[in-house]
Amino acid sequence: MNLIQITEQQAPTLAPLVADFRVTLLSYLNIKAEPDLKAAEAEIKEFLQAGYPIFAAEENGEYAGYVVCKVVEDCVWVEHIYVRDEFRRRGVATMLFEKAEEVARSKGDDTVFNNVHPNNQGMIDFLRTKGYTVLNMIEIRKPYKGEKPATTIRVGDNVFDY
Repeated sequence: MNLIQITEQQAPTLAPLVADFRVTLLSYLNIKAEPDLKAAEAEIKEFLQAGYPIFAAEENGEYAGYVVCKVVEDCVWVEHIYVRDEFRRRGVATMLFEKAEEVARSKGDDTVFNNVHPNNQGMIDFLRTKGYTVLNMIEIRKPYKGEKPATTIRVGDNVFDY
């Protein structure tokens, strides 16, 4: 498995993974969607033009997964991390995440910030194995039109729809 840095020329070949990532994210909100390759390619180009490094794990000419590192001043966020189903549980996410941590260290920081859907238990479990256990902030918004939250989540004394 090789780790490569993505350039704008590679955006079309990475787009299917980004499109699948978006479909997966929407599924956490109980929204069914189809992959949008054009939007995914545009998103990749926007990240690259903003100076966010993107790395992909590649094996035998195909992408197994990718990570987008959102860099703002000295802080690094894992904006996206995604591994195709058939490559999961093979160390791909760890390799990608370690690259994000390397980017953070190059900026003088010793942590990467992660936004995670509360019901993305796989990602939460993954982060815990890497020592990420501090809840830093929560994001609160109004429901989308037509959105019907499926459950609630308690944070301290507060209950939020989710």
